[in-house]
Amino acid sequence: MTPAEAGPYYLPTGNEVGIAEQCHAGGLAMMLKGPTGCGKTRFVEHMAWRLGRPLITVSCHDDLTASDLVGRFLIRHDDTVWQDGPLTRAVREGAICYLDEVVEARQDTIVVLHPLTDYRRILPIDRTGETLEAAPGFQLVISYNPGYQRMLKDLKPSTRQRFVAIELGFPGPPAEAAIVAAESGVDRGTAVALVELAGRLRSLRDRGLAEVPSTRLLIAAGRLVASGIGVRDACNVAVVSPLSDDPTLLGAMRELVDAMFP
Repeated sequence: MTPAEAGPYYLPTGNEVGIAEQCHAGGLAMMLKGPTGCGKTRFVEHMAWRLGRPLITVSCHDDLTASDLVGRFLIRHDDTVWQDGPLTRAVREGAICYLDEVVEARQDTIVVLHPLTDYRRILPIDRTGETLEAAPGFQLVISYNPGYQRMLKDLKPSTRQRFVAIELGFPGPPAEAAIVAAESGVDRGTAVALVELAGRLRSLRDRGLAEVPSTRLLIAAGRLVASGIGVRDACNVAVVSPLSDDPTLLGAMRELVDAMFP
């Protein structure tokens, strides 16, 4: 079986696959909660492949407007034409629409999602006067990082309660090592050592580390090692340096790397 036939690699850590399948079958919107780099986006990619549905992904940001999602009129060749946004395309095509880090978007933008997340499953397009009914297979999936967002922004209760919430986290050490090895091509022993390093670095959260090393960073380090870069250098540039600019924290983390990979 080729990688394309096998689909995006994802190693389940609980019953998230079964729950997601039933949510899709029942037309329920999903909210994925978990730390940065724990596999939320890969999980959505895997489920889209598993369900045989097209996937439309939107990376949310502060300037994202309702028009960016729904669509807008554009001037082309002295004429005005309507262009669907990614949310509208997903509704028409019966695709999975994934809004990554949805709380980065403005609240007035998020409100446009509400009619799609209850029994109506419709998308009113005010500018054209059209009301779209979601095609079979359409599903709305959002994600966010509760640990990071709670100090900055959060979803309103009226929005949160429209979604089935699946909590994803970093897998246990054996599973995380298996993921790192499979995704990076590094040998199993090095993958285990990278996961052990991550475990020690994650304990530094109480010392002021805003974000702990993610599985994504471990995979990046593993890929560098697999390409011939030394383990210590790979850990410093792919795991330690992206986490902080604070000299004290960087020094403490590099000491851990030196101790583990002398």
